[in-house]
Amino acid sequence: MPVVLEGGPARAIRRTLPPAGSARDAAVLVLLYPDADGDARVVLIERTDRGGHHSGEISFPGGKAEPADGNPATTALREAAEEIGLDPLDGVSVAGQLDTIWIPVSDFRVTPVVAMATHRPRFTPQPSEVAQILEPRVAVFLPGPDLEVVERTIDGWPLRYGHYQVDGLSVWGATARILSQLGAVLAT
Repeated sequence: MPVVLEGGPARAIRRTLPPAGSARDAAVLVLLYPDADGDARVVLIERTDRGGHHSGEISFPGGKAEPADGNPATTALREAAEEIGLDPLDGVSVAGQLDTIWIPVSDFRVTPVVAMATHRPRFTPQPSEVAQILEPRVAVFLPGPDLEVVERTIDGWPLRYGHYQVDGLSVWGATARILSQLGAVLAT
């Protein structure tokens, strides 16, 4: 989780948090599958740069819950079908959920849904939403290697946060938190 550095507007953060229960529900799909060598892979996407929250960032396929979804797994699978062309009937099964997290900048309460595929699914990125699909080895996120720490200023806020490098891209924020939790769960 990003930390506001000394001299940053920490009090403003506390005052601007929404009341409990105001966040919108969303879900992301943490899809794992074995590659040809038997190594576990996880699916991430680079979002297209559309100028809004999370544009150009690395994330999991997912998005806002719709009233007809009924549960986070349905939301995550529907969004993955829309964004990366995932066929949920092609050897994919939901294994469970990780801890729900709140994303302040967009005011979403996100439930990570973990699913397993028996083989590498066929992916077709939706060009208006997905710049590219990334498929790093899960071993990258297991506890042990040092998480790189970055200090930078975003919109006038001096922040320090941990991030992973995947294919030369920075994976940080909620996505890094989910990957870290996934690694911790898989290491036990």
